Amino acid sequence: MRIKHLAVAGAVAVAVAGAAIVGIAAVPAPALADDPSPAPAVNTAGTSFLTAVPITANQPVQVGAVTGDYLYWQFSAEAGQRPDITTKVTLPADGRTGAESWIIEVFDGLRRRQACVAGEQSPIAAKDAADVTLGCRIRQVRSWAEPQDGDPLPGTYYVRLSSTKLPEKDLGLPLKVSLTLTTPDGDLDADQGELAKPLVPNNQPGTVLTTPAPSASADPDSEESGFSLDWLPDFSGRWFWTAGGGILAALTGLFGFSLTRRRRRT
Repeated sequence: MRIKHLAVAGAVAVAVAGAAIVGIAAVPAPALADDPSPAPAVNTAGTSFLTAVPITANQPVQVGAVTGDYLYWQFSAEAGQRPDITTKVTLPADGRTGAESWIIEVFDGLRRRQACVAGEQSPIAAKDAADVTLGCRIRQVRSWAEPQDGDPLPGTYYVRLSSTKLPEKDLGLPLKVSLTLTTPDGDLDADQGELAKPLVPNNQPGTVLTTPAPSASADPDSEESGFSLDWLPDFSGRWFWTAGGGILAALTGLFGFSLTRRRRRT
C-alpha cells in the first residue's frame, strides 16, 4: 500500500509540474522582456554650437530649413567607435538660379574640427540637381592621446551643415534635410597604447644643487663691522651711456637757451 501511495503522489507531482510549464509557455513574449522603443524622430536643428540638437545613433532626423541656414546637431561618442554621418539635402524644385556648394563638418567638445576619412564632405550641386548627398566619417575615437594631438577622444561631438557658395537670389528657398548617424566599432586592439618612456624624463632625480663658495676677495672686516656695499648697483656700460647722454642733453639745452634769450638794453 505504501508503494501505491508513493506512485500516486509522484504522478500528481508530475501533473502539477507539467501544468506549471504549460502556464509559463502560455505567457506572451512581451510580458517576459519588452523591446526598447526606438528613439523619436528629430525634426529640429540648432543654429549654433550652444543650441545644437542632441541626436543618437540610428535615430531618424528629418528637418525642414531654408537655403543659407547653418544647422547644428550634437551626439556622444565612446572609445572604439567610428562615427559616420550621412546627410541628404533635397533641394528646391523651383526658383534656383545656379549651382550650390555644401559642406558638412564635425567638431569635438573643444571646437576642434575633425578630419573626415571617408564620405563626400563638400560636394557641389548643379543647377538642375534634385538633391545632394554629403558624408563624413571621422577617425576612431581613442581612449587616450598626447596633449598636442588632435585625435578624437570620448565626449560630445558637433555636426554642422551649411552651404558655402550659392547665388544670392537663392537665399531663403525651402529645402529638406535628412541625416543618419551610425557608430560602428573599429579596431579595439589598436587603441591599447603604452608609453615606452616618460614624457618628461627625470634628470638626476634626488640630487641637491650646490651653491658656489664665497670668493676669497671678500673683506672679512667689513662683514664683521656690519658695513656692506651690496646695496650699490653693478656698474656697467649702460650707466656710462645714460650719464653721458644726460650731461650732453643738459649742455645742449643751455647752449640753445643762450642763443634764444633776449639781451637787456643798457
